[in-house]
Formats: sequence, structure tokens, C-alpha cells
Amino acid sequence: MRLTSFTDYTLRTLLHLGSNRDRLVTIQEIADLHGISKNHLTKVVHELGRNGVVETVRGRNGGFRLNHEPKDINVGAVVRMAESDFYMAECFNPEGNPCGLTKACRLKGVLKDATSAYLAELDRHTLADLLPEPPPKEVPVTVHRKLAA
Repeated sequence: MRLTSFTDYTLRTLLHLGSNRDRLVTIQEIADLHGISKNHLTKVVHELGRNGVVETVRGRNGGFRLNHEPKDINVGAVVRMAESDFYMAECFNPEGNPCGLTKACRLKGVLKDATSAYLAELDRHTLADLLPEPPPKEVPVTVHRKLAA
């Protein structure tokens, strides 16, 4: 199974937003970071906004940010939103299947189960699970010296 570049860019965008919760992020920033087409990212952000995953702020100092907490963004739901289909083989095409083995073939069932397992694993995770752990807060060290008597 292979994700489309659209889904890959969607996940990268969400990871970047999850790591930068304290500010608005721009499409240019993500495009530069990953070497991705700004035009392609615009479509990704538009779709994320249309589905309520991100909030967009227009204007000179605009950008976008997560519209939900990372713990509330399910990875499986995001992948389903971004992928147009999960046709593992031609026999999954709802518009028809020219394969002559269809009546006796068991491959379709196996591929369907594999896809279901794949999506079930993604469903177990949220964006928060994918974000790096924040660095531990440094505790000031107090040095006690004995005073000379």
C-alpha cells in the first residue's frame, strides 16, 4: 500500500502544525521546509480547512493552525479524508472488473482484510501520538556551600 503525495503532504502539514501550536504557520514555510510545491500545499490546506481540521486566517499576517487539539485528530480519519480510494487492485473498481478470475479468486478478500487492518492501525493513533515529546523542563540547580566558620 502506498499513500498518495496528497496524503503524505497532509500528514506532514499536520505534524508541523502540531509542533507549532503557539503561532500561525504559512504555506510558504511548509513548502520551504519540505521542498514541496506551494501550489500543491495550497490544495492540501484548503481541503484541511474545508473539513474543519485547520483554521485559516486571512490577511497580511495570516496563516493557519490546527482547529483541534492534536489528541483529537485521528490519523485514520485524516488518511481516509485525504485518499480518494483504497482500490488495492483492479477488482475493487466499482465501475467494473474485467478480470476473468473474479468468480473463483480469493485475492480480493485477502486484500480487503489487509486494507482493513492497515486502516485499523491508523485509527489507533492521534496526531498527538506522532508528535515528538517536548524537551523536559530544566530545573534550576541550587548549589549550597558551607560557610567557613
